[in-house]
Amino acid sequence: MTGPATATVGVPAPAGPGGPPPVRRRRRRHRVIVPLALAAALLAGTIAAHELDQPDPGDPGFLSPVATDDDGGSRLADALRAQGVTVALETDLLPALLGLDRGPATLFVPAAELLHPDTLGVLGELPAGRRLVLVDPSRRVLESAGLPLVPTDRRWATRAVDPTAGGRPCAVPEANRAGVAAAGLQRYAAAPGTATALDRCYADGLVRLPGRAEVVVVGASDPFRNDRIAEHGNEALATGLLGVHGRVVWLDLDGPAPAPTFGRPGGTGEPAWSPTPGGSTGYDGDGSGEGGPGGPGTATGDGSGDAPDSAGPPPPDDHPLLDAFPPWFWALLLQLALVALLIVLWRARRLGPPVTEPLPVEVRSAETVLGRARLYRRARARGPAAATLRTAALGRLRGRLDLPATLGPTEVATRVAGPAGGTPEQIHELLFGAAPQTDAELLELARSLDRLTRTVAAAPGRPTEGDPR
Repeated sequence: MTGPATATVGVPAPAGPGGPPPVRRRRRRHRVIVPLALAAALLAGTIAAHELDQPDPGDPGFLSPVATDDDGGSRLADALRAQGVTVALETDLLPALLGLDRGPATLFVPAAELLHPDTLGVLGELPAGRRLVLVDPSRRVLESAGLPLVPTDRRWATRAVDPTAGGRPCAVPEANRAGVAAAGLQRYAAAPGTATALDRCYADGLVRLPGRAEVVVVGASDPFRNDRIAEHGNEALATGLLGVHGRVVWLDLDGPAPAPTFGRPGGTGEPAWSPTPGGSTGYDGDGSGEGGPGGPGTATGDGSGDAPDSAGPPPPDDHPLLDAFPPWFWALLLQLALVALLIVLWRARRLGPPVTEPLPVEVRSAETVLGRARLYRRARARGPAAATLRTAALGRLRGRLDLPATLGPTEVATRVAGPAGGTPEQIHELLFGAAPQTDAELLELARSLDRLTRTVAAAPGRPTEGDPR
């Protein structure tokens, strides 16, 4: 038998009067600063990745009927043509407005922000029997067009919702036929101080403004885009809104529209349509009126007139390097940079090998066993104590008799009974019997298990405890 083991770790003696001064602990502020900085970096990276992933209405090809990329609208145009709807592509507002004079049609303006502010007012003066569909218009667009709508809440990302979401029935038949669609991004409501009746669907993500010319505002571009038109009921919603009259005038702007002029360059031909200075328009929906095509001439033949010769908002600067890769590439690159930063910070913490710290006290192994036994006795846990003793005895017996771990209790009792000199029933009761009810029974069980393990160990041909073999 070996003596009780001890866990001893040397404690350095305190420095004497002439020894070096105690080392001051450094303030480990980095333990707080580093996690906060990492959280801020991850938050900034998530926001940047989200912004890069969002479609930009100012990008060329955004919801264009001829663009086949993710943000294009070629799949929507093909779906409309497959249903027998005529799609007329226009790249200028004046031809698009003149196209509405040929009969009932839908004017689709996916990027109203690109229109010049002086031309937005005509969107609220379309001929009767027409429909105007705007995609995610801003407050400036709605106010300039004279529409009694204001944007309200905006979600972080588009959500697919039911037309009746929000607790009110949907009065737009195209939305009811489409069902669930990805229209839950920007919400709209009636402008303060107006008593306009609105038809609201998709939790205010789609609003229809009845009137002489019907106006439909959709707060998300997802149902019209190539990358999401096949999800949920997006295709049914988009084709239903645009194909109600059998003809769509699709206004596809490549960039910010220039300021309107009051005459055609060169001084020949009829004057170009333009709103009057100040933002009011002379377009009345039938191609006549002041400032309209064929109207009274306020323009000169050289293209100059009472209106200033403004070139409109300057085009955005081109960045060849940024445009050479898709937005997801830059988002992925940013995330990889953040991962590299995390790895650098993680490795910087390991400046040397682990250092053991001195234990404040020495605890003998026998005291640990005695303390655990006292806990069992105080809790009257005779069953767990007996299970611990039996498990330890079974472990010793399996090792000495080379018993597989897959043997059942009956087979173990039979195999142990031979070297132990008892019956299998006695061995089974000793190793797998009921829990003792008194302390005396528990003590007798411990003694019997000790005799059993010693008897098996002393069997011929097997080493005993303390045997060097």
